[in-house]
This record gives sequence, C-alpha cells and structure tokens, in this order.
Amino acid sequence: MTKITWKPGTMLSPVPPALISCGSMENPNVMTAAWTGIICSDPTLVYVSIRPSRYSNEIIRKTNEFVINVPSVKIARAVDWCGVKSGRNVNKFKETGLTPIASSLINAPQIKESPISLECKVKQITSYGTHDMFLAEVVAVDVDDEYIGKKNELNLDKAELLAYAHGFYYALGKKIGKFGWSVEKKSTIKKRAARLKYEKSANKNLDKKTKKGSVHDRKKN
Repeated sequence: MTKITWKPGTMLSPVPPALISCGSMENPNVMTAAWTGIICSDPTLVYVSIRPSRYSNEIIRKTNEFVINVPSVKIARAVDWCGVKSGRNVNKFKETGLTPIASSLINAPQIKESPISLECKVKQITSYGTHDMFLAEVVAVDVDDEYIGKKNELNLDKAELLAYAHGFYYALGKKIGKFGWSVEKKSTIKKRAARLKYEKSANKNLDKKTKKGSVHDRKKN
C-alpha cells in the first residue's frame, strides 16, 4: 500500500453531522454542523465551528447557548436539509417535522428525535479564518430512554447513529469492542461471553413462556 500526499484539507473522518439547535422555544432554529467535538472532560468542554454568515452564528452570539443534538439514521434526510437551508428564510422545524422540546437548564430547545442532546453554554468565541469557534461547557445531557438498558447502561449501538465523511452520510456499523478490550485478560473475555450466552438463553426462554402464556389466554377467552 502506498499513500499519496494531498494538500491540507478537512479529511478528519468520520464526524457527527450534529444538529445544532439554538434560539428559544418560541423562536427555535437548527442547523447542521460537522465541525464539532470534545475538548475536555473535566470540566466538560465542547466546541462547534460555524461560519459567520450562518443565521445560527448570529443567534448563538446573542444567547450564548446552544444544543448539540446527535442524529440517527432515522432523521438523516432532515439532517441534510438543515445543512443547506437557512433559518432566515424558512422554519426548519416545521419543514422537516423535527420537534423542538424544552431543555432542562438552558433556554435553547433540544430536538426530540435525537438520541442524545448536549445542553451547552458558551464560554468563549474565537474567529479562525472561515469559521468562528464557540467553546462551550456542557451543563446537561439528555438521553432518549429507549436506549437505556435495565442496568441503566447506554446502548447506543441500537440508536443507528449517523456519521459524515468527505461529503457523504453513513450509518454506523455493529459494535466490535469496548474501550480497553485490546488488553483485556482472556479470563474476563470468557466470563463476559458466558454471561452473554446465559442472558440470550434466558431471554429466549422468557419469550417462549410469554408466547405460550398468550396462546393459553386466548384459548381461555
């Protein structure tokens, strides 16, 4: 394999084509931004880079708040549409069918259809050439309970998250491992495999009992 050297470009991929909601519940706006990410874990700092010409840039400068909404494949069409239309001319929520709902700690609305929403308060704004970077602190995280398991674990593999790479959208694939799995002990791997096998077997038996019970009930009725 031979690598070819290109001129500098935005080739860091994949990235989340996040829906950035801002404004208020009375006057909500949303745009799509792929230039967003994590800066620090404690305090929890993130950023989003937005062109000065964008309507959301103007709104966020006034309110110092926004929400990073992580999208799923289900709303991929809306994600793309919100990236090519301006909130100055159209009501994006109305046109896409996305639902603005109240955030827990800020006035900016979050998006109901998003599996995860990060409520953010702007700490600093820095201009870098084509984009302004909004450095913000995450003050709350809102998660769709559909993806929270019995042990309060987050099962994002079920959310079918959307990814963006070099002008195209992709559905994230299956889960292949977890953080630290490359150095995990064999005994731990075996225990986890045995536990998963047991849970699958228990779930199958439960399904059989449920089906048997429902058939029995229908016969009685």
